[in-house]
Amino acid sequence: MRVMVDTNILVSALLFPHGRMYALLCRITTHYSLVLSSYVIEELLEVTRRKFKDKVDIVDTLLCQIPYELVYTPQNPPDGLFEIRDKKDYPVLYSAIADDVDVFITGDKDFDEINIERPEIITAAMFLEKY
Repeated sequence: MRVMVDTNILVSALLFPHGRMYALLCRITTHYSLVLSSYVIEELLEVTRRKFKDKVDIVDTLLCQIPYELVYTPQNPPDGLFEIRDKKDYPVLYSAIADDVDVFITGDKDFDEINIERPEIITAAMFLEKY
């Protein structure tokens, strides 16, 4: 099963390396295939530089140590696959759909209202309970 995570999951794993999100990443990388989009990685780096300057090196270490499949997010993904309140989130889910991931994990409430067949959109808690 291919699992994509949103930026907020990676930020939480970075800030709390012994917490629930880190455990989630460990479970995914041990039992499933982690998929990260270029958009999410760029957003992770930007958020870290802006809010957590002392953690930039840790992001590099994390991304070098965990196994994942990198998928490219187009600079201008085509509109119309779904509607989402925050347009900045469109490329994230677009990547998950275009690269045919099975599950997309996020803590962002803007994804709650999206009704698509695939990928399954769930929270970290739901993933840990279900898988």
